[in-house]
Formats: sequence, structure tokens, C-alpha cells
Amino acid sequence: MARWYAGRLGWEVAVGADGGGARLVTGVCFDVLELPAEAGHAVLRLLGGGRPGWPVAVAGERMRMLVAPGGAEELPALLDWLEWRGITLDLAALGAGGLMDAPLPPGWAAGPQGGRNRSAVPGGRWLRPPLPGAALERVLPAVPGTPGGPGRPGGAAAAGDGAPCLVRLVAAAAAECHRVRCGRHRRPGAEPAGWPAQPFAAS
Repeated sequence: MARWYAGRLGWEVAVGADGGGARLVTGVCFDVLELPAEAGHAVLRLLGGGRPGWPVAVAGERMRMLVAPGGAEELPALLDWLEWRGITLDLAALGAGGLMDAPLPPGWAAGPQGGRNRSAVPGGRWLRPPLPGAALERVLPAVPGTPGGPGRPGGAAAAGDGAPCLVRLVAAAAAECHRVRCGRHRRPGAEPAGWPAQPFAAS
């Protein structure tokens, strides 16, 4: 699997000393925005993420969206600017020096043939797979005005590949993460300690 990512895509890959599962090095070709899968699916519907080109992976209940290098560093400032400061969000980012478990490459089927077991891959699967030979920098969400980003020649908006600018993506992701978190707190038995069972009483 490591050879597929390094050879077909040209991505940097780290493999454990025991030859275990491959991990993708972040902060070089891309950064990663990670959020609950429920929130991520809502973001993709909201931003029209059905077209190919922008890689997105799902691993269990987590979704990982690839963004332009430097996006992880921008996340805290963007959340502040969008007025999410002080609000707990299940939204994280991997940037320079980070590692992402490699999803099962597209076309690799689970089953006995080839010994490929989808359930044994901690990186999950690609919901929107990367395209070999495609210019990754043209489809990754980036801050407007950055080289190759939306609004620049050759950027995502010019290419029409469906990747939103990073500001729109973070705004939608924060809102959906907050919605999912509030929904979990409202479910029976999921209320945090001290949560009133009957917050309002008729007088």
C-alpha cells in the first residue's frame, strides 16, 4: 500500500519498523481537517462536494478532508474570526509533522484475493479518492489569495473541481460539528453531568 501512494501519487509515506500499515505524511502535499463523519457528510451536501477531485476519506465515525498545506495552521485563527472562540468543537487538523493512517487505495477490494482486508485498514476508505496524475494543489481547499488557491490562476475555483475555499469549509464544518455535538447532548441518557432533566416548568 505504501508503494501505491508513493509511486502512483507521489505522496510522502511513513511505514513502521515492523512493516505495518502505511501512514501519510501531512504538511507536505496536503494538510488534513478531521471531524465527525456525520458532520462531514452534512458539509459535503451543503458545499456540493459530489464532484471528483477533492480527496475525502472516512474511517469509522471520523471523516478526513484534505486541504492545502498550511491549512492546519490557519484553523485556530479562522475559528476565532468566524466567532467560534471558546466553543468546544470536535474539529481538528493535522499539519506539518503529522501522520494520517492511509486509507485503502481506490480499487483495492476486500476479500481473499490479494489478501486485502478492508476492515483491517485503520485509515478506512476513500469516500472521494485522489486521482493519480491530477494536480492536487488545484483541488484542495485553501485560503483565498494563496498560490493555487481559490481566486488565483489555476486555483480550485478556476479549475471548477468543486473544492470550496478553506474559509467556507471551516465555517460549514464548525457549524455542523456544533450541531452534531448539541444533538448528542439532547439524546436520552447522553446529557452531561448536572444537565437538568426538566429545564422549564410551567407555573
